[in-house]
Amino acid sequence: MQFTIEVGRYNPDGNYAADAVPGEPYPPPWNRSPVRRYQTYTVELPDHAVVLDALIQIREYQDPSLAVRCACRSAICGSCAMWINGHAHLACKSKLQEFTKNGKTRVESAPSMPVIRDLVCDMSPFWDKHLAVKPWLQAKEPMPPPDQEYRVPNASMEELIQEVSCISCGACLMDCESFAVNADFLGPQALAQAYRYAGDPRDAKTKERLGDYSKPGGVWDCTHCYECVTQCPKGVAPLEQILKLRRMAVDAGYTNNAGTRHADAFATSVKHSGRLNELTLMPKSTGLFNIVGQLKTLPSAINMMRAGKLPPLIHKAIPGVNRIKAIFERVGGRFK
Repeated sequence: MQFTIEVGRYNPDGNYAADAVPGEPYPPPWNRSPVRRYQTYTVELPDHAVVLDALIQIREYQDPSLAVRCACRSAICGSCAMWINGHAHLACKSKLQEFTKNGKTRVESAPSMPVIRDLVCDMSPFWDKHLAVKPWLQAKEPMPPPDQEYRVPNASMEELIQEVSCISCGACLMDCESFAVNADFLGPQALAQAYRYAGDPRDAKTKERLGDYSKPGGVWDCTHCYECVTQCPKGVAPLEQILKLRRMAVDAGYTNNAGTRHADAFATSVKHSGRLNELTLMPKSTGLFNIVGQLKTLPSAINMMRAGKLPPLIHKAIPGVNRIKAIFERVGGRFK
């Protein structure tokens, strides 16, 4: 079967083939990434072929200058993560038939990551964030004797199976909109691994970890875009682990931050009126007595006024709001 592959080419020297067509600039929030040139290839492959099969055939038989990173070809090493049709996927796991749109498949390096050459991106931001969460156990005392295991309940370890499945491919970070906007955000993979250790009953530094993860760039900077859940090839669902870390951090007393104040303001508004009071959400999230923070939000408020999107000054409750209040009381927790 014949497939058409459109490959995003990039090299720092700026030397491209004559048939390489300049692409359009990436839309925000990826517009800081350099523009690629797209080169089109035609390959003959079986119906069951995957994107990586096509790239290897192009490199081996048509264009040896094509740079592509790959290793196991079994969705285990994670090294072939790249953008396919505008989203991060493992090339070794993506069937060409399923990814052929309008007669072709577009392949390129993720624009949220620094590009080295063609389909190879610099993974340093990914590994720096991974190491920042201290992905190792700091064992509790007393330690078991050398000839014995450190025993923990099965249920405690079953809770961590999801995170252990991570292959560190970086697909979640490549599509993370929060990371694309804020390079200081730890990112979904690092925070999923953070939960793997903070949630381990053998770890002695859980409280300290939660304090670090609650700082700017940590768990509260996730905007719930769900891309990490959608793109993870192993079902780790990093957003779920981020939400668990948030609950753990609040329970541990780390509440003096914009994230917790935002959640408090959100829950309080919905509980009392059945809907979100957008007029008070930002001031309460920033901190009512945080004058500097309040002043920083003024440009956004002015832009909303200019666009005619200022929330109503009088916030009214919905009919039947008592049912909402009853739900809050029944569920309980900090944000009831």
